[in-house]
Amino acid sequence: MLRIAGAVALAAGLAAVATVEEPAADQRPKPTIVLVHGAFTDTSVWNEVVARLTGNGFRAIAAANPLRSVSGDAASLAAIVRSVPGEVVLVGHSYGGAVITEAANGIPNVKALVYVAGFAPDAGESSLGLSAMFEGGTLGDALTAVPMPDGGQELFIQRDRYHAQFAGDLPGWQAMLMASAQRPVTLAALSEPSGAPAWRTIRAYMIHGSEDRNIPAAAMSFMAERAGASLIEVGGASHALMISHPDRVVAIIERAAMAE
Repeated sequence: MLRIAGAVALAAGLAAVATVEEPAADQRPKPTIVLVHGAFTDTSVWNEVVARLTGNGFRAIAAANPLRSVSGDAASLAAIVRSVPGEVVLVGHSYGGAVITEAANGIPNVKALVYVAGFAPDAGESSLGLSAMFEGGTLGDALTAVPMPDGGQELFIQRDRYHAQFAGDLPGWQAMLMASAQRPVTLAALSEPSGAPAWRTIRAYMIHGSEDRNIPAAAMSFMAERAGASLIEVGGASHALMISHPDRVVAIIERAAMAE
């Protein structure tokens, strides 16, 4: 009887070891999510998204975007991505979309690009140029320029217009805080022609809000079609949809991360 019991215990132990040594396919390492904010915001816009991704077992990095030039900002982001082991999903909001479009070139571990109300320029295009191609955007009228010592200009959204322009579906107090803490982008960055687009070789996903006043819906549709990306529209959402609808944004990021 003792020999039989011992054999049963040994078999159970071997089964447990086999289970540990051969993890199920759905337990494979998850990609790291690198999130890039756009103009007139900072990394805090990703707080709700990061909290959800982390809770779902992903490592998430909210990268600080210098907002100085597309080429320079892309180089800074590329350095961060190269330091991350394993696969990476790059997520860009607004001007951050132009940055991930260039930064992902030549980095083999970038698995997917996710544009959250983000620009996806082709070679030679700029964020300002894409905005001007289609009607519906009102950002230009809401901006104010501050001269820089080097002769350039830094752009801000006028504080009294920030709520309606950028975050219309958020409470007024929250939009006020965002307006006060907004980081400016240089006019040169928004005007700089993009280099070769990474979406030609890396799978892209897009999501935007129906009430986005920064990037017209027609511009998003145009960029999604040529990039071969599925485009999700969130009804009633503003340009700040990663704050107002974090669950929808997380869903498309995780879809990109786990796609075969």
